[in-house]
Amino acid sequence: MTHDEDKGRDSAFSRPLAVAEVPEEGLEVHVAARPDECAALAAADGIAALTRLEADLSVRREGAGGVRVQGELRAELRQTCVVSLEEFDATLVEPVDVAFAPEPAPRPAPTLDRRPRRPPEPEEQSPSSHFVDLDEDEPDPLLDGRIDLGAIVAEFLALAIDPYPRRPGASFAAPPEGDETTPARPFAGLGEALRKGRGN
Repeated sequence: MTHDEDKGRDSAFSRPLAVAEVPEEGLEVHVAARPDECAALAAADGIAALTRLEADLSVRREGAGGVRVQGELRAELRQTCVVSLEEFDATLVEPVDVAFAPEPAPRPAPTLDRRPRRPPEPEEQSPSSHFVDLDEDEPDPLLDGRIDLGAIVAEFLALAIDPYPRRPGASFAAPPEGDETTPARPFAGLGEALRKGRGN
């Protein structure tokens, strides 16, 4: 997914929210895309049509100045089957869960310290200091104290769309054995032709 695609998708469906407007008890928000926004998202995501996109979201404060957005999106879309090339309608219901945190302040440039340092003793090295939780995603950066609920929903929609959709019941059928248009053994006559050439 390129940066230009992300930018086009964000501008197609935008519902900005200032973090300062989120109360301590949280905020429940319903967002729905208009027909023109659905058309723009369908073009950005490369699908035939998007007839409905809405989401119920819960916005809660988390950490020092951060927020978490959780909820569920529902979409009605039309895709083109990669097998039959026929268009068909599909329904998507996907969870939404993403956290945002303020960008850390830049650290001051380190001062040059030429004094030799004593290597740490084994008991000073805590095993927990080397443990990294790979299951915990890093929060997204919070820019200018705002988040865009529309862009969040659009991004989760794009990730949920099957890039190789198949119409229900569609399956690829190989050509039958002995089909004249597709020989089962394309090189079957090559040996005989070579033998005839040597005889001449």
